[in-house]
Amino acid sequence: MLKYHMQGFSGYNVQYSPYFDNKLAVASASNYGLVGNGRLSILDIAPNGQLIETKSFLTQDCLFDIAWNEQHEKQVVVAQGDGSLRLFDIDLAKYPIAIFNEHKKEVMSCNWNLINKTMFTSSSWDGTVKIWSPTRKESLLTLRPTPKWKKHLDSMEPIIPKRRNNIQIQPSHKINMPNNNNNKDCIYQSQFSPHDPNLLICCSGDSYTTIFDLRDPYNTQRNFLSHAGMEVLSADFNKYRPNVLATAGVDNSIRIWDFRMLVARDAAICINEIVNAHDLAVRKVVWSPHHSDILLSTSYDMSCKIWNDLSYDPIQQRKTGKTNSLDFTGNGCRFIMNQHTEFVFGADWSMWGQPGYVASTGWDGNVFIWNGLRG
Repeated sequence: MLKYHMQGFSGYNVQYSPYFDNKLAVASASNYGLVGNGRLSILDIAPNGQLIETKSFLTQDCLFDIAWNEQHEKQVVVAQGDGSLRLFDIDLAKYPIAIFNEHKKEVMSCNWNLINKTMFTSSSWDGTVKIWSPTRKESLLTLRPTPKWKKHLDSMEPIIPKRRNNIQIQPSHKINMPNNNNNKDCIYQSQFSPHDPNLLICCSGDSYTTIFDLRDPYNTQRNFLSHAGMEVLSADFNKYRPNVLATAGVDNSIRIWDFRMLVARDAAICINEIVNAHDLAVRKVVWSPHHSDILLSTSYDMSCKIWNDLSYDPIQQRKTGKTNSLDFTGNGCRFIMNQHTEFVFGADWSMWGQPGYVASTGWDGNVFIWNGLRG
């Protein structure tokens, strides 16, 4: 296991370079991301097996996510707490080569399109998803997830309380909204499909996951309630099954969906569920780039876990009819990494070399590289 410590900074995400097998980028923030500077760190795996920092960029606000430019091996885009995205060239010093500044609140995620490599996406606390080109400062498209319950509220006239005998009478009814909290508009993650350059998913604090098709001129969206009213913190497309995705939420669970099975009234059929996957909220879920039935999760319980999706047989390439919740021997968990001492926010699989290597980072300021498929 390799380790690198970022003194004074808390890790939010880490990503392997798609060009170099020994290079990673890390987005971090001071003061746990509440206030202060951010830092982009470029780490190299040295021949002697050590993690060393070869470049770093200090930013004026916290960094929450990171994505390598799929067209340029030296460029990295970061999601910043002041509502901007910044594109850095790691061969240049200090300053970004481009700034994209349209979001009104913190940018929570960024993701580069793996097929149409001329664009990337971002999501923000302001409730919008934006599509960008690195060659222009204005966004190409702005999307706003609007599940049916939001559309219903937007179409309603405001209720004015009546007065009777100089006593103000409050309405006796309340509208039942999913996850009625201050984070309901926050879109924690947006991501392009690795199979179709026009498909995009995002997940938000109102417990909905939304699928967009960029070819649709009317921006038709498919929304489904994912975690029973609790916030959805992460979502990821399966790398081998084009219609399958996984979501992770504040209810401590991981759910797997086939989005061909969407039904009416903003609902979908969950094909597998890992109940109590962690002791606290699941912050990140990532499918393996080498296996169609293996996924990785990170959590506020300070652990990372590797899971088998027991609902799918990768050899026969068909559904098994099983679920992880009925596996009483371990819930389908095949490995637990518990070296972090604070919330684990980010993790990424290595595409290089022997399958199974993972990089993870968290609020303890540590970056670990470990093998999740050993044994």
